[in-house]
Amino acid sequence: MYQCEHFKIQELVPPAIFEACGEGAWELLDERLLITLDRLRKLYGPITVNNWHVGQEREWSGLRTPESPFYSPTSQHTFGRAADCIFHRTDAESVRKHILADHDDPNFDLIGGIELGTSWLHFDVRNCERIKAFHP
Repeated sequence: MYQCEHFKIQELVPPAIFEACGEGAWELLDERLLITLDRLRKLYGPITVNNWHVGQEREWSGLRTPESPFYSPTSQHTFGRAADCIFHRTDAESVRKHILADHDDPNFDLIGGIELGTSWLHFDVRNCERIKAFHP
């Protein structure tokens, strides 16, 4: 089982899931997502996905359950295959452009989808032709 080197599980799941599963919540997340998160962290520096565990408001930017106001039964977030990332040292659009321009880079080889036109980087590891770019 893969566990992130650069993220705690609390950064990737909502509070109720962490409370119910603790470290076992790693099993709810796709390994490809976790590997890619670590790769993005190494390339671009600190990233925020969820920050509820430090008293901030983000709790639905990783795994989403039906309690989320953003829940969709077909969302990649629902299956533990998506993350919405906020970068501390660069902006999401720069990262998005880099990924799309250099999609053959091994750091990006697991990315299946990227959302366009957002202030965060939504990436997912869906099963599709690489890389599916879409608007919200």
